Amino acid sequence: MLKHLIDQDDGLRMVPTDWNELTAAVGQLHEELRALSEESDPARARVLTRWIGIGQMCLGHHEEARTILRQSLDLAAAIGNTRAVVATVLNLGDAHRYAGDVQTADALYRSALNTARSQHPELVDFALQHTGKHLMERGDLADAQAHLQEALRLRIAKGDAELIESTQAALARVETLIGQADASAADLVAPSLWSRQWTAWLRSRTTVRTQARWAEDLPDLRDAVRGLAAHQRAQPRHLRDQPFPAELIAAMAVEAEEAVAADGYLHNGKWNAPADDAANRFAAQTDLAAVVARSTGLKVEQPHTGVYIGYEEGQFLDFHVDEFGFGEVNLILCLNHARLTGAPRASTTVFINADGYLECDLGVGDCVVFDGALTPHGRTPLGAGESVTLISFGFRARDQALRTLTNLPPVPR
Repeated sequence: MLKHLIDQDDGLRMVPTDWNELTAAVGQLHEELRALSEESDPARARVLTRWIGIGQMCLGHHEEARTILRQSLDLAAAIGNTRAVVATVLNLGDAHRYAGDVQTADALYRSALNTARSQHPELVDFALQHTGKHLMERGDLADAQAHLQEALRLRIAKGDAELIESTQAALARVETLIGQADASAADLVAPSLWSRQWTAWLRSRTTVRTQARWAEDLPDLRDAVRGLAAHQRAQPRHLRDQPFPAELIAAMAVEAEEAVAADGYLHNGKWNAPADDAANRFAAQTDLAAVVARSTGLKVEQPHTGVYIGYEEGQFLDFHVDEFGFGEVNLILCLNHARLTGAPRASTTVFINADGYLECDLGVGDCVVFDGALTPHGRTPLGAGESVTLISFGFRARDQALRTLTNLPPVPR
């Protein structure tokens, strides 16, 4: 429908062949969509919303693209077209990826690939292709190469020359990046690798599982953590008694439980799932950017991403730092914390900062703000009968100050 107006740039992202022509074409699709009557075939509305979303994404209108692709996804699900669900989830993943929302994109690609493998094997190569590009942009080059090589094998079997050429181009790009990374490994570390190396170093020296080790090992960590803290845009701060509507928090708690059950995946020993409509309503009706600004002094945009997090009895999250793509500030909000009456100790969110460690026992409606990329953080083990549900929002600073590895402390040896 719009393919003739869309090309790929050097980074293999979709871009307009002609900005004005694509803008006009998307406008025409909007007019057709508005002209549809309520009795019209919903399949046509699904196709129109999907292509409008793809067009808006190519034009850089990321928020509009995500909104209308969600509508297309809802239409596909409502009419039971699971093949269209897979395709639209991939497009929605692209829209989040193009906007810098790495974690939501990751969850969407995982969901699409799992559904394709189980229900629509003819779409597996498409899911692998999109996921491979996502991994490439994250710097996970080996995984990207593996996904794209599998996609190429499937496409060669299909015998579609255009699809084969597309995957070969993506593989060539990944192999170029691998060569560049190998050539400059001594001097340059990809942001995602830098974060993983810091996490590995932290976990080799301390753990959330034994309090005594924090006190024992913190002197050895102090200099390294102070080096990180010097670059933090926001210090950890536990916020209580925020005027968040209880009904919105309750709606997110229900949505989180359903999302984890339907689309949840284990990550770092906890459950993750993409946030959805209830989280979007909460963000729209509460000025979270103002909450962050008041507590940190940093002016931020409204959250660009959100992910549900669930913990069950015995689970924990050891100290780590987040990848850069999540933003300069994180806000973790507690949606539910169930514990047995009289339990000797509850699980807490924990941080290591320049002055030592900070424990936050988050109740429902409590939140904590911090710079997740530069603040080691985690969660202590949950006890018998305990469960925790959270949502983590990511924010970008309004000043758009770029964070580069050249100004950040290297991983200690």
